[in-house]
Amino acid sequence: MITPRVLISAAHKSSGKTTISIGLCAALRSMGKNVSPFKKGPDYIDPIWLSHAAGKPCYNLDYNTSDADEILDTLISQSSNSDISVIEGNKGLYDGLDLDGSNSNAALAVLTRTPVILVLDSRGMTRGIAPLILGYQAFDPEIRIAGVILNKVGGSRHEEKLRRVIEHYTDTSVIGAVYNDSKLHLPERHLGLKPSNEYGEVEKIIHEIGNQVGSQVDLNKLSEIAATASPLSNNNEKEPVKETGQKLRIGIARDAAFNFYYQNDLDAFTEHGAELVEFDTIKDQQLPENIDALFIGGGFPETQMNELSANTLLKDEISRRIDNGLPVYAECGGLMYLSRSIQWKNKKASMVGAIQADTIMHSKPQGRGYVRMEKTTAFPWSGTPSQKAVIKAHEFHYSSLENLENTGEFAFRVLRGAGIDGEYDGIVYKNTFACYTHQRNTRSNPWVKNFTDFIRSRPKS
Repeated sequence: MITPRVLISAAHKSSGKTTISIGLCAALRSMGKNVSPFKKGPDYIDPIWLSHAAGKPCYNLDYNTSDADEILDTLISQSSNSDISVIEGNKGLYDGLDLDGSNSNAALAVLTRTPVILVLDSRGMTRGIAPLILGYQAFDPEIRIAGVILNKVGGSRHEEKLRRVIEHYTDTSVIGAVYNDSKLHLPERHLGLKPSNEYGEVEKIIHEIGNQVGSQVDLNKLSEIAATASPLSNNNEKEPVKETGQKLRIGIARDAAFNFYYQNDLDAFTEHGAELVEFDTIKDQQLPENIDALFIGGGFPETQMNELSANTLLKDEISRRIDNGLPVYAECGGLMYLSRSIQWKNKKASMVGAIQADTIMHSKPQGRGYVRMEKTTAFPWSGTPSQKAVIKAHEFHYSSLENLENTGEFAFRVLRGAGIDGEYDGIVYKNTFACYTHQRNTRSNPWVKNFTDFIRSRPKS
């Protein structure tokens, strides 16, 4: 299979590669190209922006939760009908957890045989940019840095100096120079970029970024580089799921408060015979009709806590349905919503109250990074004997639970990470399972299948 593709990386984080990646997706789309976006790592927020820019779902490629074959299968299957794929890296090109760089962006470039476009934060640099590029080229001969995009350039004179230095000392192509502009700075908040679906002018923002990046990057040269990507094949492609169980209707919270969902996971629900019915925890005063379960993902409920608190009819219904045995899965922000209250910036708002604890927001992360969780005997969803008891996932939360009362048992024992109390995560209450851990549906952790099997095993409530 030959699908034109590039991997957009950088020398270090905060170089502007996300903005550049969004702009490239938008600019290429405006040219009439079918663009498939991908994001390395467990990120939720960047994929929201990339999806809007490309006009189609963004898929994550993550070494922590997936093996090499699964990464290749995702890339191949989700780019098969595209004109070009844009893979946004995370952090710097060679950065990663392991000393050998086995989970770095560079490793992903080697695995997927993808040429790299290096985004360089050019502020304060002239001649010093040459040894930087030469060092990145020499560090790993397997990596093909096919071009650089100069970012945050100070003006035409600055651009000219940078281009002359790079041309004189290196053989690297400069395919673009993006000038420093406040319009290219995406809004940030305590957990990274502000989710784009909170904006009423999302398309306007992306259109502006696409115009600026598209006019300052040689898109034809980028497409030529993408076309040099080597063919890919995968001998362990995912087999189609043949779901024979009863059809399910699962309510899923999708709004300004809850929007952290992996596209792979959403696809898996469909594969396992479940229709996801969206509802808005702020505007809707009742749950969708005839649902068999609820899925409440992560997000920023603290920023909407007054609106969430004011919707008492929905909160009361969710609490009542949970007590009546409705299967519910809640992750991070969902766990916060199911608690008694959220306290942030010296203000407090009541929540659903199914989980007997209070959520307290802090100024620093209480749990951040990759986690390893071991299932306890209280884990509610049974799987096949071949499924591993240890789950690799991630967490990123500024909140903690306080005044936790005994509402049930913990489903996870923390091997790496923070969880709820440093030792455990995953509160089990009746048919509800709520945790800080963000799971990802993979071959080693098919949580969607386990959840849907669990729903089918419960009497309708």
